[in-house]
Amino acid sequence: MTQPGTARRDQLATALDAVRARIDAACERAGRAPGTVRLVAVTKTFPATDAALLTDLGMLDLAENREQEAAGKVAELHELRPDAAVRWHMVGRLQRNKARSVARWAAEIQSVDSVRLARALDRGVGNAREAGERTTPLDVLVQASIDSDPERGGCPLDALGELADEVAGSSELRLRGLMAVAPLHADPGQSFDSLARAADRLRSDHPDATELSAGMTNDLEIAITHGSTCVRVGTALLGTRGLASP
Repeated sequence: MTQPGTARRDQLATALDAVRARIDAACERAGRAPGTVRLVAVTKTFPATDAALLTDLGMLDLAENREQEAAGKVAELHELRPDAAVRWHMVGRLQRNKARSVARWAAEIQSVDSVRLARALDRGVGNAREAGERTTPLDVLVQASIDSDPERGGCPLDALGELADEVAGSSELRLRGLMAVAPLHADPGQSFDSLARAADRLRSDHPDATELSAGMTNDLEIAITHGSTCVRVGTALLGTRGLASP
């Protein structure tokens, strides 16, 4: 009889192969090498046991979108797979009062959308390093708001330069690039085209900020066509919440 854990691992392995095949095919159509696009698995609302199975399959870039859920899951995964070299990413909106906490576990935050948040993270990372809770600066992607909708988070495109300069000037943060979510009910091609132009402007001022995180389950192919170097995938890997393992 197949054990429940084995069945879930097989399910995740099949899904992971399918997503990687989609990325490879999109890269080929765009004339890009598959290795130029990184896959980040978004494990929000799914248990640490699923995250552990993903690490067994070689998936070490994992992401969460709520600090409250992430902190516990990070600790639980460390107990389950203490030797896994996981890079945890924060991809959701972050409140400034959570900066100290997220600095303890995040390798990268992809959702820095204001100067005030950048400054809070700078202090949080500094405090975490002084306490021996981390040893390196925090990688940061500034989040762009393509449609300037304040409810969806992100920095307006015309203010990205100031925010990027703030991050780049911090001793505790490393500016890695740009992130965005395609607006709802908008043409994703046009959205990602605007984002690509914003990324070009960012790189002209900050040549090391080469990451462009764009594309999820439903639009990763379009994002790759427009230069995405990182896709954030949850549903296509782990299923809908109702299908998650208990």
